[in-house]
Amino acid sequence: MSFIEIDFGDFVEDFGLPGLAIGAGAVILAPILGVPLAKAGKPLAKATIKTSIIAVEKSKNVLAEAFEALEDLIAESKAELAEAETQRVVTVEANGS
Repeated sequence: MSFIEIDFGDFVEDFGLPGLAIGAGAVILAPILGVPLAKAGKPLAKATIKTSIIAVEKSKNVLAEAFEALEDLIAESKAELAEAETQRVVTVEANGS
């Protein structure tokens, strides 16, 4: 059992004779055009990878700053809640005495 199973009957039904002709042409031209296309594609692939790495690094920095800002907001909110609770306790004690 092969990893990829191709039913050529379905292929011809789905893509018709033009699809079969394009596939045959690609098989015939692949050894001729494959090496030059691979050599031309390598710099493009490397540039794409470099751009992706830069984008990931920048997004890491942006996310780190966003999490830091979120942590600051959480800390400020907790402090405000604690202050409000303290004022409520002081008010209750002042009224209860």
